[in-house]
Amino acid sequence: MTDPKDYGSAPFVVDIEKDTLENTNFRTTRWTGKNIQLTLMTIPVGGDIGLEVHETIDQFLRLEQGKGRVQMGPTEDQLTYERDVGADWAVFVPAGTWHNITNIGDEPIKLYAIYGPPDHLHGTVHATQSDAENDPNEH
Repeated sequence: MTDPKDYGSAPFVVDIEKDTLENTNFRTTRWTGKNIQLTLMTIPVGGDIGLEVHETIDQFLRLEQGKGRVQMGPTEDQLTYERDVGADWAVFVPAGTWHNITNIGDEPIKLYAIYGPPDHLHGTVHATQSDAENDPNEH
């Protein structure tokens, strides 16, 4: 992916596997519409997405590369659901559910996420997790 542009809300067609695998940023928003958003992520070995909750947003994530541990639960300190996932696996996160994905493999996780409604500002790019954590527009 040579152009990390957010094409929303214009019509957009993408080879999502190729785009996801070529993404080198922690987070890149690729398409932001009124009702959904496509975000690409790269999680380094030993890293994670970061424990979070989206109160009003359902989320779909699909791993294209890597191996991760998914944790979800009703509260920040009660992550009662845990599964290991790999390439071609999908993760569905209901609104209001605390969740995290930790890279437990030996290569970066490459995934894409679809949020409904959008979670990040149009055009958001975070080269690193630290950039995301320090962005005042993030939750």
